[in-house]
Amino acid sequence: MGFHAPYDDTAMTLFDPAVATEPRPVSLVKLSGELARAVAGVGRVSVEGEVVRPQLRPSGRVFFTLKDRAAQIDVAVPGNRARRCRVVHGERVRVTGAVGYFADRGRVSFTAEEVVPVGAGAIAALLQEVRGRLGADGLLDRPRRPLPVLPKVVGVVCGADAAVRADIESVVAARFPGYPVRFREVNVSGAGAAEAIAGGLGALLVDPDVEVVILARGGGDAAQLLPFSDEELCRAVCASRVPVVTAIGHERDRPLCDEVADLRCATPSLAANAVIPSRRDLEERLAGLMAQAGELAARSAAAAVARLDAADPLDALVEGSRTASSRLERAGGHLRLLDPSRRVVESLRLLERIDRESTVVHRLARARGQLHDRRHTLDALDPTRVLRRGYAVVRDRRGAVVRDAGAVGTGERLSAELARGRLTVEVTGVEG
Repeated sequence: MGFHAPYDDTAMTLFDPAVATEPRPVSLVKLSGELARAVAGVGRVSVEGEVVRPQLRPSGRVFFTLKDRAAQIDVAVPGNRARRCRVVHGERVRVTGAVGYFADRGRVSFTAEEVVPVGAGAIAALLQEVRGRLGADGLLDRPRRPLPVLPKVVGVVCGADAAVRADIESVVAARFPGYPVRFREVNVSGAGAAEAIAGGLGALLVDPDVEVVILARGGGDAAQLLPFSDEELCRAVCASRVPVVTAIGHERDRPLCDEVADLRCATPSLAANAVIPSRRDLEERLAGLMAQAGELAARSAAAAVARLDAADPLDALVEGSRTASSRLERAGGHLRLLDPSRRVVESLRLLERIDRESTVVHRLARARGQLHDRRHTLDALDPTRVLRRGYAVVRDRRGAVVRDAGAVGTGERLSAELARGRLTVEVTGVEG
């Protein structure tokens, strides 16, 4: 659809042949590319206007027209962004996204990342809708997790505003100097803030030492605090593995994160006081517990002495005998474990095993020597060694070895096996 405005002669550039230049011939594809590049140069923007004719497609995408007094533009909301976009006909909203030119349709369209209402009434309606969904899933009245008395590490998600971090650090310095606190500074207002806050929470929860997290922000109006009412962020707070404390805005400001958090505090300083332990209080408590333990020990000792004094001497003797017998049995067990003869027996068994292993090793060595000697003997008897010295093995036509020259006759064919190869020979004469 593109941008539209009422017809206005004063807004149009009149064609003047006197100043006209020669037109630059371009193809439609090239013209579309130039338009796309020009529109892309607008960049990421945030625009306010009125929602007109919103349509939800089966794919989950939402389309509507954003209209102003003198202009309008088509807006497309991707399916994965629809949950963070409130689109109601006639409602004034602020749309954050990027403008693009679609060559196949010849249209300019605004792809939205976020659509948030503008105005107290619309914001209240949005909060009521999200609150209803959270309540239906039981997240508003879920059991709250208790805060740890002495967390290993305290995580804080806050903005880059130095005031919030300074407030928390001043509380740490006063209550427990040097206490481990890890800050995650993110964007806490405007487009994309809800995702940034949820990302900061997730990054802190990856650390196993973080045992409690504070979501902190300074004051702001209802529109500025909208990211802390994001439905996905509220669900992330409920799903956190550790307690989450919120300190967003002031006492009059109540974003939805306050309603699902494990503890809600009016300011970041109050949240830090609730989470950071007081070193002085801990030391005093430990001193009190030590004193209490000392008193209990003294009372127990006095009661034991009184029982001994009141006991019958004979009963005391019998009881003492039983106690002594029990102690002797335990001592006997320890002595048996330390008995030198027992250790000697164990040592002998160990030596015997070592001796057996040594005998086996000796036998293996002797067998290896015998095998080596026999191999040398076999090598010496190897007939191929004899053949390599120039001798040959002569066989008759039946394959029998010829050992006597008289066993063959003239003209008989014989085979002579050499170190390498075999010869067929004919007897031309016999001697011996």
